[in-house]
Amino acid sequence: MDKIKVVVRMRPMNERETLAGQSSAWSVSQTTVSLAGSDKPAFAFDAAFSHLETTRNIFDSQAKDLIDDCCEGINATVFAYGQTSSGKTFTMSGDKNAPGIISLAINHIFARIAKSTDLTYTVKVSYLEIYNEVVNDLLSPGNINLKIHEHMTRGVHVGGLTETLANSPDHVAALISKGEANRHFGATNMNERSSRSHTILRILIQSQRKESVAAGKQSGIRVSCLNLVDLAGSERAAHTGAEGKRLKEGGSINKSLLALTNVIEKLSKEGSDRGHIPFRNSKITRILQPSLGGNARTLIICTVTPSTGFIDETISTLKFASRAKSILSRAD
Repeated sequence: MDKIKVVVRMRPMNERETLAGQSSAWSVSQTTVSLAGSDKPAFAFDAAFSHLETTRNIFDSQAKDLIDDCCEGINATVFAYGQTSSGKTFTMSGDKNAPGIISLAINHIFARIAKSTDLTYTVKVSYLEIYNEVVNDLLSPGNINLKIHEHMTRGVHVGGLTETLANSPDHVAALISKGEANRHFGATNMNERSSRSHTILRILIQSQRKESVAAGKQSGIRVSCLNLVDLAGSERAAHTGAEGKRLKEGGSINKSLLALTNVIEKLSKEGSDRGHIPFRNSKITRILQPSLGGNARTLIICTVTPSTGFIDETISTLKFASRAKSILSRAD
């Protein structure tokens, strides 16, 4: 069983890029992404998806088995990484015409629960954002600047975070909508509704055999956590036109994504070459530490832009994905 899977998704050209006279610079096959017309080696991953592939295809082929394992008691994380306006939020959250990974995962969890004949389940949901390196509770907006703790049994966790019992996909969707209303967004030249924070939807799944519940026993309880992460996009001020508040937000976003890149870089090295793993350099790497360095299953979806105007940014994302892939290759 792969602990870490790394896939790449190439979005289609958008109207802004087409009007600017840009064109698609990349070629995508089943597992590789390469610069069209270049003799440089292709970037290779567990899977690569062109703009013709749906989010449902990505979920069914890459995420569904991870969600199944989480329902069986194994911690799991799915996160999307890429430059701003590369399709991360569309991939994770979707829109009215195409459900994202988050809603597909939630529907799958409750479908499994409905079909279970021997287990009883409890599902709890929490939703947080990391904005300018401050952790805020999106379900209780007055609950801000939360602290990250480490416990012998609970591991790394956010103290004081609201957990709400959920009984259906619609209930979870309502909680997400409530959280989104409290999230930080802002307009930039590249995205009219740009995510200015990282978010983590945390789904705690507890299961126990029905006969044990009926007998009032506390044994045989399995608890696992699914983290569904929408990272804010890396960005260059020259492209986004960011200034003032937006520039400060962008700097914080880039700093935390650099910390994530450094952690992935260290983890990809062998033995003594690793040195210290700087999980504590950012709130996002601290919270994701169990997923990146522990025994959890992790799916990394790197979203990239095909345009000739953003070749450097796409290469940067592909290099990040390649380093993450090397962690898996070494583990195998």
